[in-house]
Amino acid sequence: MYLEQVKAANVFAEEEAEYHLRKVMDIVEETLAQTPFLDCSPSIVQWQAPFYNIKNLKGLPTFYVDFKKLRLPVTSPVSVPNLSGVELELEWGSLPTLEEVKKFMNQSPFKLKGGWTLMDVSTATILQKKLLESRQVNSRDLTFKDTQIKSWYKSVFVTQKGNTVGGGTSSILNGLAAYLRDLEGTARNDWQEVHDRLCDTESWDGASFSSLFGPALWLGIISRRRLYYEAIKYEKERNAGFLSLFGYSTATVAAAADAVCSMEWYRLMALRSQISHEGAYYTRIWSWKGHLIQYTVVGDEGPAILLVHGFGAFLEHFRDNIHGISERGNRAWAITALGFGKSEKPNVVYTELLWAELLRDFIVEVVGEPVHLVGNSIGGYFVAIVARFWPGLVKTVCLINTAGDVIPGYGYLQFGQSIFEIVQERQTSGTTWLGARLLLFYLRFNIRSIMKGCYPTKPERADDWLINEMLRAVSSLLKVH
Repeated sequence: MYLEQVKAANVFAEEEAEYHLRKVMDIVEETLAQTPFLDCSPSIVQWQAPFYNIKNLKGLPTFYVDFKKLRLPVTSPVSVPNLSGVELELEWGSLPTLEEVKKFMNQSPFKLKGGWTLMDVSTATILQKKLLESRQVNSRDLTFKDTQIKSWYKSVFVTQKGNTVGGGTSSILNGLAAYLRDLEGTARNDWQEVHDRLCDTESWDGASFSSLFGPALWLGIISRRRLYYEAIKYEKERNAGFLSLFGYSTATVAAAADAVCSMEWYRLMALRSQISHEGAYYTRIWSWKGHLIQYTVVGDEGPAILLVHGFGAFLEHFRDNIHGISERGNRAWAITALGFGKSEKPNVVYTELLWAELLRDFIVEVVGEPVHLVGNSIGGYFVAIVARFWPGLVKTVCLINTAGDVIPGYGYLQFGQSIFEIVQERQTSGTTWLGARLLLFYLRFNIRSIMKGCYPTKPERADDWLINEMLRAVSSLLKVH
């Protein structure tokens, strides 16, 4: 082994929150401990690139408003190391061929009859095909604004849809510079392209940032620290070297800074959940499209049963059901959907199909075999969509007090709309926005009595723990969590 040849004393690995990556590191550590070396086994050292310099995650406040009061400074990005003069002679080996990859995938014991590749087809594509087959729409009507092909020549965008800034770090920084300076105007074609796309994706305050730069952050092309550093540097340039106590001077700076701070907050909360082991079962973390999703599983064998919560809820709503289901010879899975509970809440367009695709990918990537789906309230609607579009993933469906369309009469499924068209139809007026905020404040101060009314025969079910967790959810919607 290379470790033995170089007589390595330590093996450095980045600290991860995702369960499968942490499991890999446990296997590596066990392998090193069982492998005979000349002197001693190398130690695993968790390498960190902290956004905030936090030493004790167990003492992390559970409410974001309390965390913000700490006013922790953000660490500066590390400069690129210079290793000039060092010659490395490594044999990289050969890349596997497509046939070798197919052979590896086909050896999966849980491989479906139709193959996993069909599961990656988006619901939008399936809908378009179904609508064409039923002749409800003309093929020309399916050429949506967000799927038009753009020229890649000297473009900062790397996807066919032209909605993702990509390339290397320098290309990301160039696109970020254009994004931050949206109000200044430009004569550069590449910057103007960013400005145009920003207008198309800014469905509400800050939504354009996640759309344009989210993948670059998820893939690690640019770090959260570097992105925050660039945003604050530009903010200081606009304000003679100072930062205002009353917020940022431009919407783009606010979108960038708020997005990366939110990502880091949820990463810290995810890491905290991995070391605290609170509750009656172990909470795991799964990364879906760069977003941290909370889930759990109880039971080692038997049929897989996936529990999906309702609107405003989280996986803990099944806390008294999970063990009972597993004790009857099942593997009970429960997930907190994106935007709910302690799962990440990115500034993205939320649709019923987004949540359905989340469940589809969870079944494929995490569970690894077809499941019995159980959905409560709006969760029943989501699991019904999964069963309709990907029946190979579902054995049975159980609907509990199921809900219907997210917005009756404006269903994505009904019209086969594009994301752009959904955003346009679901934008709200200022009066509606204000009414929603007042409703959230009302819920925040009356949620205890409301929840006790939901359990008329067992009011003790609305205990302090449940009320506190739901208050966290309401606070997050008010951007104080």
